[in-house]
Amino acid sequence: MIGRRRPLMRAAMIGGGAYMVGKNAQRRGDMNADQDARIAQLEAQQLAPAPAPAASSGGSDVVAKLTELTGLKDAGVLDDAEFEAAKQKLLSE
Repeated sequence: MIGRRRPLMRAAMIGGGAYMVGKNAQRRGDMNADQDARIAQLEAQQLAPAPAPAASSGGSDVVAKLTELTGLKDAGVLDDAEFEAAKQKLLSE
């Protein structure tokens, strides 16, 4: 008998619940798409070739290369041993 007294309220509750589930699924899908786009953009930036430094006179060229090596070491691309080896090679030229 209770089911017959409030059919409209029951339908509204079921419909409202289904609406909220659908809205949350849409929101999650949008967040995943946005995250995938940002990841793709970062990967494209990492794969892009670095611009070559402009050729200049001998003294400032060594300084520029040492600065580049220091940047690579700070970024974690080179460890201490690799940095020292590259620096010695550069200074011996």
